[in-house]
Amino acid sequence: MNVCVGDIIKLENNQFVAADLLLLSSSEPHGLCYIETAELDGETNMKVRQAIPVTSELGDISKLAKFDGEVICEPPNNKLDKFSGTLYWKENKFPLSNQNMLLRGCVLRNTEWCFGLVIFAGPDTKLMQNSGRTKFKRTSIDRLMNTLVLWIFGFLVCMGVILAIGNAIWEHEVGTRFQVYLPWDEAVDSAFFSGFLSFWSYIIILNTVVPISLYVSVEVIRLGHSYFINWDKKMFCMKKRTPAEARTTTLNEELGQVEYIFSDKTGTLTQNIMVFNKCSINGHSYGDVFDVLGHKAELGERPEPVDFSFNPLADKKFLFWDPSLLEAVKMGDPHTHEFFRLLSLCHTVMSEEKNEGELYYKAQSPDEGALVTAARNFGFVFRSRTPKTITVHEMGTAITYQLLAILDFNNIRKRMSVIVRNPEGKIRLYCKGADTILLDRLHHSTQELLNTTTDHLNEYAGEGLRTLVLAYKDLDEEYYEEWAERRLQASLAQDSREDRLASIYEEVESNMMLLGATAIEDKLQQGVPETIALLTLANIKIWVLTGDKQETAVNIGYSCKMLTDDMTEVFIVTGHTVLEVREELRKAREKMMDSSRTVGNGFTYQEKLSSSKLTSVLEAVAGEYALVINGHSLAHALEADMELEFLETACACKAVICCRVTPLQKAQVVELVKKYKKAVTLAIGDGANDVSMIKTAHIGVGISGQEGIQAVLASDYSFSQFKFLQRLLLVHGRWSYLRMCKFLCYFFYKNFAFTMVHFWFGFFCGFSAQTVYDQYFITLYNIVYTSLPVLAMGVFDQDVPEQRSMEYPKLYEPGQLNLLFNKREFFICIAQGIYTSVLMFFIPYGVFAEATRDDGTQLADYQSFAVTVATSLVIVVSVQIGLDTGYWTAINHFFIWGSLAVYFAILFAMHSNGLFDMFPNQFRFVGNAQNTLAQPTVWLTIVLTTVVCIMPVVAFRFLRLHLKPDLSDTVRYTQLVRKKQKAQHRCMRRVGRTGSRRSGYAFSHQEGFGELIMSGKNMRLSSLALSSFTTRSSSSWIESLRRKKSDSASSPSGAADKPLKG
Repeated sequence: MNVCVGDIIKLENNQFVAADLLLLSSSEPHGLCYIETAELDGETNMKVRQAIPVTSELGDISKLAKFDGEVICEPPNNKLDKFSGTLYWKENKFPLSNQNMLLRGCVLRNTEWCFGLVIFAGPDTKLMQNSGRTKFKRTSIDRLMNTLVLWIFGFLVCMGVILAIGNAIWEHEVGTRFQVYLPWDEAVDSAFFSGFLSFWSYIIILNTVVPISLYVSVEVIRLGHSYFINWDKKMFCMKKRTPAEARTTTLNEELGQVEYIFSDKTGTLTQNIMVFNKCSINGHSYGDVFDVLGHKAELGERPEPVDFSFNPLADKKFLFWDPSLLEAVKMGDPHTHEFFRLLSLCHTVMSEEKNEGELYYKAQSPDEGALVTAARNFGFVFRSRTPKTITVHEMGTAITYQLLAILDFNNIRKRMSVIVRNPEGKIRLYCKGADTILLDRLHHSTQELLNTTTDHLNEYAGEGLRTLVLAYKDLDEEYYEEWAERRLQASLAQDSREDRLASIYEEVESNMMLLGATAIEDKLQQGVPETIALLTLANIKIWVLTGDKQETAVNIGYSCKMLTDDMTEVFIVTGHTVLEVREELRKAREKMMDSSRTVGNGFTYQEKLSSSKLTSVLEAVAGEYALVINGHSLAHALEADMELEFLETACACKAVICCRVTPLQKAQVVELVKKYKKAVTLAIGDGANDVSMIKTAHIGVGISGQEGIQAVLASDYSFSQFKFLQRLLLVHGRWSYLRMCKFLCYFFYKNFAFTMVHFWFGFFCGFSAQTVYDQYFITLYNIVYTSLPVLAMGVFDQDVPEQRSMEYPKLYEPGQLNLLFNKREFFICIAQGIYTSVLMFFIPYGVFAEATRDDGTQLADYQSFAVTVATSLVIVVSVQIGLDTGYWTAINHFFIWGSLAVYFAILFAMHSNGLFDMFPNQFRFVGNAQNTLAQPTVWLTIVLTTVVCIMPVVAFRFLRLHLKPDLSDTVRYTQLVRKKQKAQHRCMRRVGRTGSRRSGYAFSHQEGFGELIMSGKNMRLSSLALSSFTTRSSSSWIESLRRKKSDSASSPSGAADKPLKG
């Protein structure tokens, strides 16, 4: 559709809005229309938009054709919640606001048709203004590899220069003496020119030090890791039949280095499904089910849900477990009836009846939908509404109420009310709202009921439920008429209209009578709290960036355990100006600093700070804090002069929740952390409003949820549930990072060990650019002899099994700190390679200088020396990769030992009579390999070289394992202890014992766990116990494990010891 600014277009029900439109008219009364904004802010609830009165009558084509108004408005921008403009028509001016706009990306709902004037089209629309540009993503290892390759190339040039200078000096000092039988080539006329040619010869010979094949091997390994993610059955959602998908192969190892996760809320953390769970009516709490002993029944122990078959209009999907509430309704309890009457009247839900008796509710918020559905099932069925009436079926009887006024909800009022007139002519105000607001507006006569209800509210809030308080007030006719007139005057005021209306509403919403309270469960996705707890233990910080309102986001924060009552303080930033936001952030920092002047356990704040590697003073604060900030405040906080203050404050908090943020603001927050923290970021979301954030982060993850597949299409990885994120990071990400680092270390090592032998040989061959190995070995070394073993290690290696990776999330931290491959590790690998090359050349060289064959002839000749060095090299690098491999598979065995076998097969074939007969000019040294390897001296030389090259590595790793083991070492050792003890236990059970019988309890438990349980430190995750152990001396940890092993072996029961699990 070629839509241009100024066009008038018609939209029909369920169509997407193609441009930013000014609503002119609709099929609904008063120019109303209903839209769904899930693509913009992630909310699946409906919102209302209204045409200005002067255009709402333009309902047919002929009237629209005569419309010649002019709109002057703000320039294109990315603010989804604001629009400012003026319509000039018929010599009048009409103000325009966001309530008159339909933005691109919305969907028209429950409205047969509407007409709109195109204000912004194409890239000028607010949706497109919020879209980030696609960036090419590279991992930190990629960038480091590029730098290292440049360094290696510089090192190659330096070696070439050194050897070229050596050649020039040798030719000048020594070579001139051999001109008779070693003349220079015709083109060479001086020692300097000989050195120049030698430089290029050595650049060619030593070029294998530059790892050209490295990039190909890296991509092959990444491809294998991507297939492992795609094939992971534990990340497959049976309900949606959706597997995990790696949509890129270039970022796998960076999954093991994530420090910050930026998550959407609606549809990512939650299912966006609200469930009516409990309620309090007239001081009586409903919703809990008790067994015969009076104990509260758990979910799995509950009987059948309440039977609503008496109500033909009931929603069959609604479940409630307490039958006493339905009994109270059937008995005609007036308080209960009034409670559900309020729920069926006080809302802005739209009802749609597709077939007789089949009601579908469209609510502006999921909370309202859940409350109206609850009233529906308990016999108070909201059936239909008009702008002036509401029809409710009360226990089967249709009753129409006159709707006099709706006092709508906003973030300041935190409540909504309706004023209705019943068929008897009685006027009543019904109100529902947050307990912190509504309880202060009750009549003093309800104090006793208020105390009871408050206890119930505290109980519900402790269970993570979303609560609302319900109240009512009777109004007499005269007061209402007078109040309605004042309300009309306030609504027509040109200045301070909102303040005047708020004052009018405040007046009538006072001295109300308490009815009760509701408790709604916002259903989280399965496993969200556990996933967040696990990722937090892995030192990953989680920020929630949502377009939802503050109250909803905070409630979800508590539900998923990001926010807890044990937190020192939750800072809420709601300032509307730069100064207000700056002051609120400053106060938050001051409170954190004041509480951190001294830290427990005898450490002062300064001591703690000096012992840490934190980049910010605030990150060392004691206590747990959370920050909640609104979108309008965030807009100021992200300005250039305040962004560092905001970042410093946010990074000092354990949890950060940003509410009412636009898609572009989500991307800006991610960019801010990337810019200053230099940390790997991951963004996860499920809607089009998350696309900018997903594109901006180092890694983007899309959830295939309820809001389309835009997020999935823009993502690097996708799956269907948030809980799979823990497996993606802690298993696949950590393994990918580990494998890639081990692969790179070994690759650089083997190349330097291979190439540097040429360098040392240059000093003994007159710098003549003669190679140590024959040409075929040089060609096949990287292609055949050493390529497959290192690929197998890079694809299949593990340090600990996947269960231990999930059980001990602290294992994830080396990736965050980039400990396994960095410039220091690179130089260590290079040093090991150079050390190996020195021994590889000088040990055989020293032996061959004096060695003889079995028949007494001289052993030293060029080809025998080449075979000996090459064989030593292949064996040494094969043994080295065997030491580096932590997880042996049949493929690893086949590739390592198969490569050795292939080497010897090719070696003997190249020195065989057959190849000499076919290619006499290429394979001249017939029988050389057989003759050389038949000498015991050669094999002793190979063994000596191998031992001297490998033993320092073995000794170093042995000492490090015993003196300073890392966490993966302790986990592996613990696993080994458990296996041995289980085997021991099985053996002892087979041996029949006689004598006194002792309690198995004494031998299957360990001292100290009772205290651990009482201290609350043994959460569901047993890694907590291990992480506390690792703060002690590592050697003492190993020794304690050994003592436990020996004690268990000597105990009569031989029961399996479980030192790390609570």
